[in-house]
Amino acid sequence: MKSHLMVGTAAVLAFIAAPAFAQEAPAQPAAEPAVNSGDIVVTATRQSTMLSKTPIAMTAISAEGLRNSGVQDARSLAAVVPNLAITENGDAVRISIRGVTSTDGTEKGDPSAAFLMDGIYIARPADQQGSFFDVERVEVLRGPQGTLYGRNTTAGLVNIITARPKDKFEGSFDAKYGNYDAVNLTGMLNYGFGNGLGLRFAANYDRMDSTITQPSGAIYATGAYRNVFSSRLSFGGDLGKLKFVIRADYSQQKGSLLNQVTLANFYSNINTIGVDPTFLNRSAADYAALGYKLANPSAKNNKNYGIMGEFSYPLTDRVDVTYVGSYRKTDRADVRELLLFGVLQNPAVFNGKFKQVSQEVRVAFGRGLPLHGQVGAYYFNEETTLEYNLGNPLASLISANAIGYSFPQGPVKATSKAAFAQLTYDVTSELHLTGGIRFTHDDKSRDGKTVLYFPTAASSYCGATTCVLNLNVAARSFEKVTWKVGLDYDVPGLGLAYASVSTGYKAGGFNDGCITGQGTGCGLNESQLYYAPETLTAYEAGIKFKLLNGKVRFNASLFHYDYSNMQLSQAITVNNAPQLLIQNAGTAKVDGVETDVSFSPWAGGQFNASLNYTNARYSSFFPALASGQSRNFAGMPLDQAPKWTSTLGYTHTLPLANGASIEAGVATKLSSAYYMQDLSYLLLFRQPGYTKTDLNVSYKANGNRWYVQGFVKNIENAITVASASSGIAATVTFQEPRTYGIRTGYKF
Repeated sequence: MKSHLMVGTAAVLAFIAAPAFAQEAPAQPAAEPAVNSGDIVVTATRQSTMLSKTPIAMTAISAEGLRNSGVQDARSLAAVVPNLAITENGDAVRISIRGVTSTDGTEKGDPSAAFLMDGIYIARPADQQGSFFDVERVEVLRGPQGTLYGRNTTAGLVNIITARPKDKFEGSFDAKYGNYDAVNLTGMLNYGFGNGLGLRFAANYDRMDSTITQPSGAIYATGAYRNVFSSRLSFGGDLGKLKFVIRADYSQQKGSLLNQVTLANFYSNINTIGVDPTFLNRSAADYAALGYKLANPSAKNNKNYGIMGEFSYPLTDRVDVTYVGSYRKTDRADVRELLLFGVLQNPAVFNGKFKQVSQEVRVAFGRGLPLHGQVGAYYFNEETTLEYNLGNPLASLISANAIGYSFPQGPVKATSKAAFAQLTYDVTSELHLTGGIRFTHDDKSRDGKTVLYFPTAASSYCGATTCVLNLNVAARSFEKVTWKVGLDYDVPGLGLAYASVSTGYKAGGFNDGCITGQGTGCGLNESQLYYAPETLTAYEAGIKFKLLNGKVRFNASLFHYDYSNMQLSQAITVNNAPQLLIQNAGTAKVDGVETDVSFSPWAGGQFNASLNYTNARYSSFFPALASGQSRNFAGMPLDQAPKWTSTLGYTHTLPLANGASIEAGVATKLSSAYYMQDLSYLLLFRQPGYTKTDLNVSYKANGNRWYVQGFVKNIENAITVASASSGIAATVTFQEPRTYGIRTGYKF
């Protein structure tokens, strides 16, 4: 009944006045110029298709669209993509799509939305913070993508597609300077060897001061919050029938880890179990004030390396084989200060090494035939070793004379193997039926411990300088079949209508500790140590229509999710120290409508508007604390899921007599209130509704050889909460305040 309703709704949606998601053009001042057709080639189906003919709820933004919108990293994507929230969660990136998200960014956790670079899955959220540079486009797919992309895509995915080398000589340079001493420099040089081969080198430097202020006279300055250098070398092209690209990249991320202020900056009535805190209406300066002087340094020095290759070869006129493989390595090292119990400034040191390997083979067949599709196999392996050491005063609270409370973990291993197939049958030239299936097998394990360090053996309680409190040992396998059934129809004279039912899966995992009898400090049973996979079934219907010779675009999507075994994080206290506990919640439902309209009423003018409704809530969830206190969360909203969001934007391009042009754009994003849960105190943090308006004005020289642009983002200086937590480390991370500056660029 439910799926029949979704299919029938596709026709009704054709008459909605302001349809779907910003697929063909982002609904922001950053939208594509009015002269752009708004339709681009995407690879969301693992094959090249036109965006307007791709039956998926997705947003695709070109390189120029990214530049105009000021999108320079993952965190700023949410300004131009509906129902997407990308925020910082500690020193990692947290992605939420339509209210589906994950808060476990540790080495044993997995995101609910996948982040990819050129189709390569990037496992660790901390590796997703780098700048976008020399990018061809960004694709954001909403809803589970369990057939073609596999596990950890219950929410959807973000795929960054970088520019490929060309067989020609060209180059470009872009620079930005703004408030908070923000500097962004990007250079690209491409050299063609002839015979279809090219070599491309691109580099980026990104720096910005912290937006957090501390009292004068502190020993340690807040310093640059971002200080990142990244580079990429690509070689590829066509060798006869073989199409290939090989990319090597390197990034060094420096800067401060100070990205949080005390909870009392934003909320009152905090740390009362079961009582939601009250949001404080304060000035931007008050929100951003640290309120105390740093007593310990805060700085990171992370290095990322990677190499990947993609090779495609036509075996016959109707069969293509594609191989994509990669190796990535990350070395993380940082020192940081934690504010505990609201008064203890506690130093911490983190060191970790992360390695991942992925291999995928796909065979596409049936080109030009009624039955066509692809089959493939996938392999992924990740191995991690790390140590997170909390110093004093926390260590001495756990045991007198201790100088370190530490978590040496490793190896932590995750292996995923999968086989998949997706077929499409053209019932007629306009009507297409698609079915897909994927089998995934996951193995996850960890060998680690929790220890206390002492200055001398005589001062410890175990007769050694290192005392093991408990082992962190676990190993488990998971299997899941995910599938998709879809129908799409090319409506004559209008465009595409589609409907689908699809499933998603995120692997289960384990908490800290070990099973009773396995060794030192082991006292858990299997239900306490392990948690199950989460699953999601999505019903969706939508349209992508063009009217008035393409001048008007209507898009709409209606969706319903059944969400089971959600993996939720809860901060608990063990021996006076924080510990993250993951548990499976009950069930949740998500219902929504995404609508978007763009049109050009006159030469040079482009209007964009969107209206989105999302009702993401728990249907059954009754969390309880060890103290026995509990709260019924049924009906309460999921994290980072405002019920209403809307964008209104206009871009105008004015041609000049000398062949140049002036382009001006303005757009406002409106959002109703959203919430963030804290299960450690059984409460919800509320971020009230807000508006954020962006403005840019550009001068583009004849032939677009060079440009100069002035911009302002978040004119209202609205300070919005990205994450909040109570308890031992009661803090808030907030999104960027008003920023402004100038950009310029030249290409040859």
